[in-house]
Amino acid sequence: MRKANVYMHDEFAGTLIEDEEGYHFDYGEQYLESKNKEPISLTLPLRQEKYSSKILFPFFDGLIPEGWLLDIAEKNWKLDVRDRMGILLVTCTDCIGAVSIQEI
Repeated sequence: MRKANVYMHDEFAGTLIEDEEGYHFDYGEQYLESKNKEPISLTLPLRQEKYSSKILFPFFDGLIPEGWLLDIAEKNWKLDVRDRMGILLVTCTDCIGAVSIQEI
């Protein structure tokens, strides 16, 4: 099982988990109760219930670098291109945009 904290504008927004059943994303209670909350993605609207999927959610998969940048990451960190969660955890700690991922 692998876990990551998901941050929106440097504020803890929720937790992403990969386990034997697939992937799960859960917004944090404090984030849901905060005044200026916004979803991390239109495909993952704010809600109390967790999201589950057999594959990595397209939003998170879209954060992963592509092309020559992915090639560099694979070679430098010896990553498996099929391990999308592993690539996400290594390469998305400081993404372009509002969302960042920190491995737990």
